[in-house]
Amino acid sequence: MKKLNFCLWALLFIAVLSCRTDEYVDREELDYLIPAEGDLPIKGFYLLNEGNMGTNKATLDFFDYKTGIYHRNIYAQINPTVVKELGDVGNDIQIYGSKMYAVINVSNKIEVLDAKTAKRLKTIQLENCRYITFKDGKAYASSYAGPVSLDPNAPLGKVAEIDTVSLSIQREVTVGYQPEEMEIIGNQLFVANSGGYKFPNYDRTVSVVDLSTFKETKKIDVAINLHHIKKDNYGDLYVTSRGDYYNIPSSLFLVDAATGAVKKDFHIAVSEMTIVNDKLYYYGNEFNYNTHSYTKSFGIIDVKTEQIISNKIIDQQYVDAIKTPYGIAVNPINEEIYLTDARNYVSTGYVYCFDKTGKFKWKTEGGNIPAHFVFLYK
Repeated sequence: MKKLNFCLWALLFIAVLSCRTDEYVDREELDYLIPAEGDLPIKGFYLLNEGNMGTNKATLDFFDYKTGIYHRNIYAQINPTVVKELGDVGNDIQIYGSKMYAVINVSNKIEVLDAKTAKRLKTIQLENCRYITFKDGKAYASSYAGPVSLDPNAPLGKVAEIDTVSLSIQREVTVGYQPEEMEIIGNQLFVANSGGYKFPNYDRTVSVVDLSTFKETKKIDVAINLHHIKKDNYGDLYVTSRGDYYNIPSSLFLVDAATGAVKKDFHIAVSEMTIVNDKLYYYGNEFNYNTHSYTKSFGIIDVKTEQIISNKIIDQQYVDAIKTPYGIAVNPINEEIYLTDARNYVSTGYVYCFDKTGKFKWKTEGGNIPAHFVFLYK
């Protein structure tokens, strides 16, 4: 078989498979779970379900902490006149101020919603958009700036600056190939570039953009096929590399944001991560073409000491039960842990809740490929 970028190959395969064995059917839209203990400043969380590429199955769920009710597919119910509902492949979701921003990758758009009601306010068109972050009344969205296609001549990507009042694109800056997640420290935007469409000639840089001039000022060489990037409270960035799915493994790197120096290679596979209360929670679900197998891993890093403090998050029986870990979030108040299971990417996925020690609390069905969490504050 011709070697392909794994992420794109997997999405295309899933889309074809879903046409044959689609198990996603109408079901009860509510589930009654365990309400949160105490009077938390957080009302609950939204969960963006990606949906198989090519099937227009991105959906939005909401878990209400006070009632313990899990509401499925609320976007369709709240916005019944929207054609094709949320769209194709929900890739990121964030709340800034009173608005919520859902990045819908293959539909080439960002849906802007009222954060409290999930009522659609506006659609912002942005080709092959990926992730979004915010500062000083502006949103910054990464874009592959080209169609979904493996192409050695794929164009450089870009970041679009969006005014959060007018909801219009103000400025754009060219960055590396197929840019992914972003972080802002001070007046600098850091963009993880993947180069995934240019397999095997991946990008390996983090672009640094000055927000005043909106110009790329330098590139930091880290590792091939970068994906996620998270900042800590100590001036460092945690950056993930997917590797090449053959001989170069996935890993997590620690980068000094001020100097651009790569301080550490943790030599662990990280598919997704979140930093809460000076702890980085991660899981890995690394695929290798040589063995045609996945390797799961979980752990916690103390970002203050920059050391791995645990190689587990949850009890082993649930490590075994979760077939395809796909999303992670941690409540910053009570440190409850949420993990999702995409299963076979075709069937309805699951959402799991654990207490801060990793003990199981509840499980419910999500949508198709449950993936991205955002907490709604009161």
